Amino acid sequence: MSGPLDAAGSALGEAIFAAFGPGAEVTFSAKLPGGASRETWALDVAVEGVKHELILRLDTPGANLDAGGSLAAEARLMRAAAEAGVPVPRIVASAQPYILMERVGGETIPRRILRDDAYAQARPLLAGQCGEALAAVHRMPLESVDGVREDPLLQWRDVLDLTEQPHPVFELAFRRLEATRPDSARTTVVHGDFRNGNLIVGPEGIRAVLDWELTHLGDPIEDLGWLCVKAWRFGAAPPVGGFGGYDDLVEAYEKASGHPVDRGALRWWETFGVLKWGIICVMQTLRHLRGGARSVELAAIGRRVCETEWDLLELLSAPSSASP
Repeated sequence: MSGPLDAAGSALGEAIFAAFGPGAEVTFSAKLPGGASRETWALDVAVEGVKHELILRLDTPGANLDAGGSLAAEARLMRAAAEAGVPVPRIVASAQPYILMERVGGETIPRRILRDDAYAQARPLLAGQCGEALAAVHRMPLESVDGVREDPLLQWRDVLDLTEQPHPVFELAFRRLEATRPDSARTTVVHGDFRNGNLIVGPEGIRAVLDWELTHLGDPIEDLGWLCVKAWRFGAAPPVGGFGGYDDLVEAYEKASGHPVDRGALRWWETFGVLKWGIICVMQTLRHLRGGARSVELAAIGRRVCETEWDLLELLSAPSSASP
């Protein structure tokens, strides 16, 4: 193997050998854009005249495995998700440095999904399909995830403190969320990053759910609230991923899961999601500024912090009885 794939390191050769043996030949490779914590490559591999279209994911230098989880654990989660009925790409081979999976055709760029005519028929279906997919995620066995359920407010409070950055709006949000925390009777597998941008979409709707690196145990409504965070609407008006309404999401989820969704709890988790995204923006920027990974993309994420502060102030100014 030669050419641009040399930059991917020895993990590439290990992955190809593990999946197909020494006779495999890489006939096409392209590093895909995006991915602040992982590198992603599209590959075509020929084995005895048969072409295999694949995706290779690798850890990037400076990535925090403790915060994001290992790729080996992510592969295990994706296999469990497939068994639970979640649409996911098939894992071909995996180890700590990499995941090699089948390449699923479709679109992942949110602005195209929300605006291109090719997805016009899919858009009215997506919120309901998200509800059905999340119901399947929350059916996954708890043992699919390492670790125990943690207090999300305490967890992200600690993360913000470690940044040593002052953000009064975030402090206000923490206090308000602590004072209005909803009851949480259920513990399930939580995807942790289920949103527009981590879905492969075709003209008929969702084809695959991606990026399982933040999966953990928690309240299932956390996933629904994260999907509704304003950042994942990408300038579109509908509150669920920019493509649908709260009712479409909730009714499909309730029907597929058999569990009711409290609308006040959904707003709480949406607010928490905006706060979490703001802290993530701070963290990603500091990775660049402190030398963990020099990246224009990471540096540019810093401008999103003020956007999340504005979104938080709007959510926190709404009446306490307001619901999505």
